[in-house]
Amino acid sequence: MAARLSELNELAELAELAELTELAVPVIGAPMAGGASTPELVAAVNRAGGLGFLAAGYRSAAAMGEQIAAVRKSTGRPYGVNLFVPAPPADPAAVAVYRDRLRPEAERWAVELPEEIGPDRDDWEAKLAALLADPVPVVSYTFGLPTAEEAAALRAVGTRQVATVTTPAEARAAQETGMDALCVQGPEAGGHRGTHRVTDPPGELPLLELLPAVRAVTVLPLIAAGGLGDGPAIAAALRAGAAAVQLGTALLRADESGASAAHRAALTELPETVVTRAFTGRPARGLRNAFIDRYGPYAPPAYPEVHHLTAPLRAAATRRADTDAMHLWAGTAHRLARTGPAEAIVTDLWRSARGV
Repeated sequence: MAARLSELNELAELAELAELTELAVPVIGAPMAGGASTPELVAAVNRAGGLGFLAAGYRSAAAMGEQIAAVRKSTGRPYGVNLFVPAPPADPAAVAVYRDRLRPEAERWAVELPEEIGPDRDDWEAKLAALLADPVPVVSYTFGLPTAEEAAALRAVGTRQVATVTTPAEARAAQETGMDALCVQGPEAGGHRGTHRVTDPPGELPLLELLPAVRAVTVLPLIAAGGLGDGPAIAAALRAGAAAVQLGTALLRADESGASAAHRAALTELPETVVTRAFTGRPARGLRNAFIDRYGPYAPPAYPEVHHLTAPLRAAATRRADTDAMHLWAGTAHRLARTGPAEAIVTDLWRSARGV
């Protein structure tokens, strides 16, 4: 037990030496776009000694700035902001075919599906400009990488950068782009898989095997993500080579989470998660429900087009708390998610990982 404790303490020190940030506890609060990540959740993770993250995906640059301001008022510790890297436009014909398949669903919910879906870069350029003008401690990327020039510009203003990777090849590309650390996302993770191309099939190599595979191609510090719902899982990820772990689903039921009441309840009520493109066109792990079963096999690899296409359906289902039609992102350890203050959840999980 003493040897195990010493090993984990050394890994915690490694996180600091690698300048992931000044982490007393090597736990990162995952950026969960769509409302689950809140400034209050960021501050709570920070109070536990970890690193909280805002999710800028789906927000405008102005809305991102408002959330950053709220975080700065509530914590003096470092924090991060996650950006979605924009993708090339998808095939409109494939989106049109999926729209036709969804029309009966739209009629059932009495909503209109968008007929025209224009280009959407998630306000990428404006967000980068804002983060250069008013830097934050850490920026992470999902769905790809910035250009080398964009990464160099953020580095020049003192921002540390983390890339989400799902394969060794993506890890090599991230290192070449100038990232400071890598978030290694295993297939167990809830929400969107961070594949760098929309059309890429999501990898199936378990996190504990993916970590050493990525370590073999890079010297960058690794952050483990996916299915880390208890202390033993966290300890195993650290032993497998991670300098820190990232928790998302484990915090969805926390007091500070922005997840809906229906989503929180479904984490313990629905038994199974699956990876699907049904809701957004990108592979994402969520609680299996009727919508996924009905439309998952037909959803094209078209993001964010499918995300916009299904938005009226998802909004209607959420308003009625219909878990058969909601997108309920969750990792494989969803049943371990607990209620209470996020600070206490992170503290308890780290204590369990250390064997205290």
